[in-house]
Amino acid sequence: MKVDIDLIIPAYFEGESIVDVLNSLEKYVKNRFRVLICYDQDDDNTLTAIKSNRKYEFEIIYVKNEGIGLHGAVMTGFHKSIADSIIMMPADDSWNARIIDQMHKMQIEGSDIVCPSRFMKHGSVEGYPPLKLIIVRTAAMLMHKLAFIPTRDPTNGFRCFSRRVIEKIPVESKVGGTFSIELLVKCHRLGWKISEIPSRWIERDKGKSKFKLWNWIPFYLKWFLYSFATTFLFQKKVNLRK
Repeated sequence: MKVDIDLIIPAYFEGESIVDVLNSLEKYVKNRFRVLICYDQDDDNTLTAIKSNRKYEFEIIYVKNEGIGLHGAVMTGFHKSIADSIIMMPADDSWNARIIDQMHKMQIEGSDIVCPSRFMKHGSVEGYPPLKLIIVRTAAMLMHKLAFIPTRDPTNGFRCFSRRVIEKIPVESKVGGTFSIELLVKCHRLGWKISEIPSRWIERDKGKSKFKLWNWIPFYLKWFLYSFATTFLFQKKVNLRK
């Protein structure tokens, strides 16, 4: 059966959160979709929590990580995806299922990347550590206002990609969620359409965050500077897959 959306959910011991996420998807998403649970270890309690829960109306596919960590899990999910819209979604986000259909609509209407934004009108952030929030908001403002990246939240990993982005733009990043900002700034350099939609971020109250901002900052910095080079310096052409 053809599906409209593949939801890539990288999971590492998310047994406390994943059922809430799946219930939310079933309640709010009306398009045809699959969920790809991308995991590292066979004893991950994410798998146990899902399999011991009730059956869902949508297909759940268990994808063993062919690489390492978050980056490897998402790349494996991308490789296994078949839909025209591919969304990377956190395993602890049970609120933003409400906007997935709209993200898909924006994508099929011509957007190669649809960026949920916590920092645009009607977006919000709740419970985020203050220092991290300052760093993320400052980087976002600089990239949007000075490098002209067409989203107010360029560091958000929750994002919808077109099939063209996944198939044509090679990913050089190897660490964490860096791939997301890399694909964004490369898409911007190519002149492909980028759109944004308000989103809400609520800091998790179950489990432990896998987002390692401090470890990933040096890798994000490369693509932060790349975004400015696109605007102010000689624009080296993006190498696309044939």
